[in-house]
Amino acid sequence: MFLRKVRCFWLLLKRRLRWPVRSAGLNFALAYGLVFVISAGAFLSFIWWNTTGQLDRQVELAVQVDAADLSHRWAQGGPPALSLAIQDRLDQNVDDDELYLLVGPDGRKYAGNLPGWPVVISQMDQFYELAIKRDGFRTNAKMHAYALTQGFRMIVGRDVRGRQLVRHVLTDTLIWAWVMVSLLAAGGALAIRRIFRQVVRSIARTTAAVAQGDLSQRIPLTGNETDLVAQTVNTMLERINRLMDGVKQVSNAIAHDLRTPIARARARLEDANRTATSAEELHAAIDRAVMDLDRVTSIFEALLRIAQLEAGARRAAFTILDVRSLLEGLSELYEASVEDAGLRLAFRAGTVRPVNGDPHLLQQAVANLLDNAIKFAPPDTAITLSVDMRGDRLAITVADQGPGMSEDDLGRASERFFRAEAARNTPGAGLGLSLVQAVMSLHGGALELKNGDQGLSATLLLPVVPPAAKAA
Repeated sequence: MFLRKVRCFWLLLKRRLRWPVRSAGLNFALAYGLVFVISAGAFLSFIWWNTTGQLDRQVELAVQVDAADLSHRWAQGGPPALSLAIQDRLDQNVDDDELYLLVGPDGRKYAGNLPGWPVVISQMDQFYELAIKRDGFRTNAKMHAYALTQGFRMIVGRDVRGRQLVRHVLTDTLIWAWVMVSLLAAGGALAIRRIFRQVVRSIARTTAAVAQGDLSQRIPLTGNETDLVAQTVNTMLERINRLMDGVKQVSNAIAHDLRTPIARARARLEDANRTATSAEELHAAIDRAVMDLDRVTSIFEALLRIAQLEAGARRAAFTILDVRSLLEGLSELYEASVEDAGLRLAFRAGTVRPVNGDPHLLQQAVANLLDNAIKFAPPDTAITLSVDMRGDRLAITVADQGPGMSEDDLGRASERFFRAEAARNTPGAGLGLSLVQAVMSLHGGALELKNGDQGLSATLLLPVVPPAAKAA
């Protein structure tokens, strides 16, 4: 609550003064110093109030105890006993700070060291603090009046000159302490401003270098809370660097992979234009050129699908589906293709839970894995399509008995247009696993590639639908 009030006060002050300072570091430092100074002032004010209040309470308690004893003396012996008791107290008062006065019904003084009844004291139920004259000098006194029987009245009080001195000393001490705290707050504000500027300058230097094209620059870590910002910016720069490298690789791959079919189509058309002697030869050349251009179109369509998936634009078709039945249908569809390639397809399914996803995209992802397995598996071997639970995720695995991939190639297999050396002479553009990776990212899953004992296995890991969501 206190910090909220300070913040409101700071905003009001800036609005009233039309604060011209545009430096975030300076504003932050000034806000810190203001909070520090106000907090210190509130704390020191509480100390002053509590200490002076304690002195007042001690004086009042001493007066009340003394008055109770004197009232007891009055009850025992009347005016003579009370006068004697007052005189005894005055004789034994070494500090000369006790004040007494006993007056009769006619206002005549019977005992005490006060010259007379003060005019301002009219109530008998409260303390009075007023200036009196004693021994030729003025001093402050705190007194309380009491009504006795037979019309007599009594005043019991204390000279609070010493308490006033203590209050002045305490006030001066606390004021100087507040001044010192304010100076410390100013120093702390300057230190905070310097730290703030160092952080901002470090970020500015790095971002300026990045703006000039140097993506290798990173914000240095200092080991304090500012590392949170530095790590976030560094992670962002790493991501940008990877994306830029990916764009360069994609550009190079497009230029390389599209140049060949386009050049082939152009050469065939030119050759047919020069050498074709019949309409059949010309149509055949055109058909071959169209096939080459269709390959170019398919590459661009695959790139477009990957971009759409990475942007999350295909979630509208998501539904809760049974992956087992989906894979059974896909297995039946691929049996003929597998047999034509001289291979065997084995389908295995355990007890699985439903997933939330797009059935067409998941079918396409598994189909790409099956196409790769058919492409690289040796004849007379088996391809295994299996689905099971792996912990709290569903695992779809396509395994073959082919040559597998090197560890370096496994790390780059899902990059666009990447093709291992062993796959250079096989049909394809190197976008199949990139599409599978994009489908998995859209579904919140992962693609896992690893070399097994007999070949390569590709596993799609998908999050399953919680039981509560399924029931709903």
